[in-house]
Amino acid sequence: MKLLYQLNAAFATLIIVIMSITAFFIYSLLMDMLIQDEQRQLEGRADLLVDIINDQDPERSPELSQLLQDRNYPILLFDRENDEILFRTMPAVVAYAWVERYEEELIDQEVWETMGEKYVAYDFPVSKDESQVLVMATPLNDLQAVQSVFASRMIVVFLIGLFLAIIVSYVLTWRLVTPLTKLKEEVKKIEKRQFSDVKKVHASGEIGEVEQSLRHMAAELSRYIHSQKQFFQNASHELKTPLMSIQGYAEGIRDGVFEGEAAEKGLNVMVSETERLKKIVNEMILLAKLDSSEDVYNPEGTEISEVISQARDRLYPLAKEKGIELRTENIHLYHTFVDRERVLQAMINILSNAVRHAESKVTMATEKGQNQYRVKVLDDGPGIPEELLPQLFERFIKGKEGETGLGLAISRAIIERSGGEIHAYNREDTKGAVFEIVFREKE
Repeated sequence: MKLLYQLNAAFATLIIVIMSITAFFIYSLLMDMLIQDEQRQLEGRADLLVDIINDQDPERSPELSQLLQDRNYPILLFDRENDEILFRTMPAVVAYAWVERYEEELIDQEVWETMGEKYVAYDFPVSKDESQVLVMATPLNDLQAVQSVFASRMIVVFLIGLFLAIIVSYVLTWRLVTPLTKLKEEVKKIEKRQFSDVKKVHASGEIGEVEQSLRHMAAELSRYIHSQKQFFQNASHELKTPLMSIQGYAEGIRDGVFEGEAAEKGLNVMVSETERLKKIVNEMILLAKLDSSEDVYNPEGTEISEVISQARDRLYPLAKEKGIELRTENIHLYHTFVDRERVLQAMINILSNAVRHAESKVTMATEKGQNQYRVKVLDDGPGIPEELLPQLFERFIKGKEGETGLGLAISRAIIERSGGEIHAYNREDTKGAVFEIVFREKE
């Protein structure tokens, strides 16, 4: 759960930083906003006061008296030419200080400072010649008090928001980290090769995709390791049989058990079994290279129809010997980029397999579709046993009259290395089997 705490700490830190920066800017701008708002109010009161004075209506005298006696708004009316104070509701020392400094420092300023006190002030000419000036002001302390109240409330809101944000982030990170923690446990099972114990982890989004890939990988690793074990078992069996024959005849000849024609027969068997061993080892080496090495596969521009024709010509003598007719139907042209010799080898393996199991004929046909090219090899033999179909292309899986059990495995490795696919199934319309190779357009 260490990741959960790290994410929560990161989210909390990020939220605190963002909210702190936001609060700082809001607090800094608040005073400017309060000053501007106060100036608008002062301007309105000043306009009203000047309007009452210029109107000289006796009925508005109470309104004027109330406005002039409002101590919340210090008022100063003075003559600029004579520096004479005509009316004031503020301390005399402040009023005279403003009058003396008005022309040089205070005119058109938003904030006036005198005797260590700051005021938000608005000055407005009363007379037409602008000699008489009306000044209305508000102590800045009042606005600072409003700012402090706002700041305290903002801190409360900040703390509540921070608390809620941390709770939400904890829930979200918990939902994010929990599937990852479970995935880590399943990965450890794969590390210990406990593939069958890998369980489904309920997750969505990218984590769900990773979980599906993990389970698929576990299944593939389980299948691969099982096939490797089966491969070594089958390989040891296939190699053991000819070695035992060679050893038996060699010891018999050495000990004089076989003499004359029997010894000659034993030597022939030893040569035959040696050739078989050599073929098995060579095919095993080829399979290993196809799985890992780049040097063994050399792609070039290849016309597949020519490879089909060449494979048919290679198998013609064997087919004639067994009385099998080799047919080709609808052979379309198709040019692709593959290793010509390796694909020819795969075709020969598949075609020879069909010839061995056919009763009277083997047909090779092609189908050219959008972005793909299919090669079909059909025979009229007994078909493929159903129990053999799922593992037909595995190593050392031999059918009737099979030799090493590696031919179809090599064919699959070559076709897949060429970017294609190979399938086998039994014919539905009549008896026999179908081997189908699919080449796809390379992007």
